[in-house]
Amino acid sequence: MSTTQHDRPRLSTARAIARLYPYAKPAMPRIYLGMVAALLAGLVALGIPLVLQQLVDGPLSSGSSEAIVPAVILVLVLGVLEAVMIALRRWFVLTPGTHIEARMRNGLYAKLQDLPVAFHDRWQSGQLLSRAVSDLNLIRRWISFGLVLLVVNVVTILIGFAVLVYWNQWLGLLFLACSAPLWVYGFLFEKKYSVVARRAQDQQGDLATAVEESVHGIRVLKAFGRGKHSLLRFADQAELLRSTEIEKARAIAGIWFWLILIPDVAFALCLLGGVGLAAAGEISVGELLAFFATATVLRFPVESIGFLLAMTYDTRSATDRFFEVMDEVNAIVDPAHPVTIAAPEGRLTFENVVFRYQDAPADRPGTLDGIDLTLEPGETMALVGITGSGKTTLTALATRLYDVTSGRVLLDGVDIRDLSREELRRHIAMAFEDATLFSASVRDNVLLGRPDLTEGDNPTVRAEADRVLAEALDIAQADFVHRLPDGVDTTVGEEGLSLSGGQRQRLALARAVAARPAVLVLDDPLSALDVDTEALVEAALRRVLATTTGLIVAHRPSTVQMADRVALLQEGRITDVGTHSELLKRNEHYRYVISSLEDEELAQIEREDRELKLAEEEGRRREAVDRESRVIERDGEVKR
Repeated sequence: MSTTQHDRPRLSTARAIARLYPYAKPAMPRIYLGMVAALLAGLVALGIPLVLQQLVDGPLSSGSSEAIVPAVILVLVLGVLEAVMIALRRWFVLTPGTHIEARMRNGLYAKLQDLPVAFHDRWQSGQLLSRAVSDLNLIRRWISFGLVLLVVNVVTILIGFAVLVYWNQWLGLLFLACSAPLWVYGFLFEKKYSVVARRAQDQQGDLATAVEESVHGIRVLKAFGRGKHSLLRFADQAELLRSTEIEKARAIAGIWFWLILIPDVAFALCLLGGVGLAAAGEISVGELLAFFATATVLRFPVESIGFLLAMTYDTRSATDRFFEVMDEVNAIVDPAHPVTIAAPEGRLTFENVVFRYQDAPADRPGTLDGIDLTLEPGETMALVGITGSGKTTLTALATRLYDVTSGRVLLDGVDIRDLSREELRRHIAMAFEDATLFSASVRDNVLLGRPDLTEGDNPTVRAEADRVLAEALDIAQADFVHRLPDGVDTTVGEEGLSLSGGQRQRLALARAVAARPAVLVLDDPLSALDVDTEALVEAALRRVLATTTGLIVAHRPSTVQMADRVALLQEGRITDVGTHSELLKRNEHYRYVISSLEDEELAQIEREDRELKLAEEEGRRREAVDRESRVIERDGEVKR
């Protein structure tokens, strides 16, 4: 995560939380009604001591029993009314809080979808996940519960103190003076607790990242026997979080100590003073009883301030973390007045393109440094270069996964920044070397770029979808999908990990082909295929590339030979362009790159041959074991 709370101006807690208002505004009427209901409950509770005072100083002191029953009934009615108001408060605020949480979560998800790849390169996925789940859940609980009680309890305390002064000003002022240190400690508590709360929430995000990485990388951890090492790392992070949570608990325990001690001290001092005043006849027994009954009613509002403050500061940290994402500026946006290409031809031009990653040292040249390259409509261009020359970065610029630092990328003479991103990615489709599939059916994964074929149940649309799906699967040589349990309707596992690497790559290629783009960008999408399957895929791809502009990152000589022309990329610059045979004749660096690719291809063929021989030997061994087992079984039957 690159952005922290220290990179931003520090707002007050009230101003920070006030930023939630646009999301909470539709629900605020019911929140206000919940506050009113809670305040009425508090006022009803404060009214009960009034009845008790009249009861003690009236019927009980005079010995008249006639007024006792009505007074008891009145206390009962007030108690029931208080319970009803509390129930109403919960009913008013429960549903709106969930709507606010859903609204914020939808907004966060939409923002994450809109932010460029550069943002996701910097941020840990666990940090984003913790913001979308635990932080928003905390905000929802505070709005529905903490905010209402905090406002109502503060108002109740102020009214309650006024009532105490009404019963007896000296006792009331004494109780108020004893409670004053609580507000001072609450201010100091905020300074300490908010820092610890923020640290704990960030550590929760780090822990979520660790879990996600270990789950996604479980095959690697098991293959290298590093499960214990990963567990130890996780335990260290969990221990760090535990220490921070203990620090939080100590801070809360500190304020709880004073919240319990000070009211008890105030009660004791007021009782001592009240007995003296009653003995001197300056206050009646009923008034003294009512005073302490009112003080008892105030006890929960006073004590609750501790956990409500802690909850408020946790919410403030959660709000800061939420807006750290929402405040991110997206540099890759649609233009105010986008241009439209009605009938794209597929001419793709890189014009003096320079690109630098955000974290690149200022004294180093960019990853791409002055790229000039033009792909004519229907032409297939292969990108060749050693590792780190910038091939993948160049392909990412074509679909604005990143924006050029300077220069332009043109589609049919139009700067791609003048197109809406939706239209651009409809005209240019991409298949990546690291093929990612979603937890959805094969059909949904392949037709991801064709929303016009996946929405609705129109029979004509369904028939067209089936045709496009079958064609794309055929081109990608992905007929294995028909052997899956439910065929093309089989749901693949998370990220497609239930499939092999080659199967995932073929489905990703089928997805790009099914989009029917004007330009097809392939970032070495066949690296996980065996040589024979790759040859079949390339033969089928030639049919597609005959009418589609193709930009292919090539890591095998056979892929290079598919291209009409080859661009040699060296240290971020295009150093030569020509046909495969032309470059072999005139460019020494090209010959070096191609010989490296041939060595890799031969090495892969040898690996595949070894794997095939091992499989054949394993098959023969199993056949021999099966024959021996059948002979032993037959001999046993004969003996019996």
